[in-house]
Amino acid sequence: MNELQLLPQVRDFLQQNHAHFIDGQYYMGHPNTSIPVINPANEEVITEIASASIADIEAAIFSARSAFKGSWAKTSPYQRGVVLNRLADLIEANGEELAQLETLCSGKTIHLSRLFEVSQSAMFLRYFAGWATKINGETMSPSFPSMADEKYTAFTRREPVGVVAGIVPWNSSVMIGVWKIAAALVTGCTIIIKPSEFTPLTMLRLAQLAVEAGLPPGAFNVLNGAGGVGAELINHPQVSKVSFTGSVPTGLKVGQAAMAASLTRVTLELGGKNAAALLPDVNVDAAVEGLIQSGYVHQGQVCAAPERVYVPRERLQEVVEKFSAALEQMTIGSPLDESVQFGPLANKPQFDKVMECLQVAHQESKVLFGGKALPQLGYFVEPTLLLARNSQDRMLHEETFGPIITLLAYDDINELPALINDSPFGLTASVWSNDLSGALRLITEIEAGTVYVNMHTFIDPAVPFGGIKASGTGREFGSAFIEDYTEIKSVMIRY
Repeated sequence: MNELQLLPQVRDFLQQNHAHFIDGQYYMGHPNTSIPVINPANEEVITEIASASIADIEAAIFSARSAFKGSWAKTSPYQRGVVLNRLADLIEANGEELAQLETLCSGKTIHLSRLFEVSQSAMFLRYFAGWATKINGETMSPSFPSMADEKYTAFTRREPVGVVAGIVPWNSSVMIGVWKIAAALVTGCTIIIKPSEFTPLTMLRLAQLAVEAGLPPGAFNVLNGAGGVGAELINHPQVSKVSFTGSVPTGLKVGQAAMAASLTRVTLELGGKNAAALLPDVNVDAAVEGLIQSGYVHQGQVCAAPERVYVPRERLQEVVEKFSAALEQMTIGSPLDESVQFGPLANKPQFDKVMECLQVAHQESKVLFGGKALPQLGYFVEPTLLLARNSQDRMLHEETFGPIITLLAYDDINELPALINDSPFGLTASVWSNDLSGALRLITEIEAGTVYVNMHTFIDPAVPFGGIKASGTGREFGSAFIEDYTEIKSVMIRY
């Protein structure tokens, strides 16, 4: 094992007292409890974080509300874009520090932390910055009858909704946090981020960089703690929108609580049991390579990742052999080792959940590869490939959010729509084929927010992303995000 040496600034950061970031500075507040932050690769406590009290929550909301009505409201759209671009520059300049902090907390391999948490976050920030001067209304001509030669005109304004509560999961704390921060700030909102208690450190560092980029105090705040802190934010009367990314069961509770609080706007980007369909003409080598890349990335802890794969029966043996051969070559170990491709699961609760799934798999499915925890410190589980015995196999229906892909053979392409749609979820799906006609016909029948062809999992800021059915509501990216962070105000004028 050849682990990277931690940067001195990373070591120094870990030694600090960590609590919250409110009104442009570190805020120790009135901690209820402290929460240990554990390195999932060796189960060691790397630091502790204070949990927010009610007083801390009120302080953050007051700060965010003040900035929304004051300094950030007075910042021009152009200048908002400038600040986001500066923050992108600072993320890149401090990229290795952010990547190491992310890897220490989440178990994401260091090269993935560099690629997604640093490079992709900077790219998304720059994309959102470009929207700052392009959030516009419309002009209209009303059809009121004229009684005394009076005339009428009308127009609409898009105005920011207010203070946003962004609740960020542990699997991609910087990048998903950036989506919410950028969407809120570019539309003129202010935001309070509640990171996962498992991965809180990178967001605190990002908040420091945001101030350095020129963001006024209060526009971006960070509150740490467990789920109770998020619940307080959702129920607060001065929070105008909630943006949540996480599990389906928690997301349903968040949506219900937000509506019950005061019809609070909500965007829910949840999980799924994402399907991949291999058509009879599939290039198996390309499909296996793509599905391993997208299905086992970050140990399968990606909401869009494929978990169930439908294979033509006549190609099944070929798929199994090539999948198994590729998994056999995968290097497993410390995520700070640059030669490693597959690290630990992110935390103990997730490890326990995946182990329960593997127990079910051994009972109901055929384990083709993997299926066990590794006998060492850390939350390591083998990348696993299963073969379902029939379409009712539990591993085809229960989201694992882990390194488990389940195959099922089919006989007729006409079976695929029913198989793919036999799920309460609808986040992503993919079709693997060079038959454009067959792929396009299938796409129209698939119930999913995003359908890929000959790829899976990847996202781009220009393309709206989100789920249908139990996989969520609302869309991120593209221009679609603007509707979720602004209200339309209609103005009618008689003259």
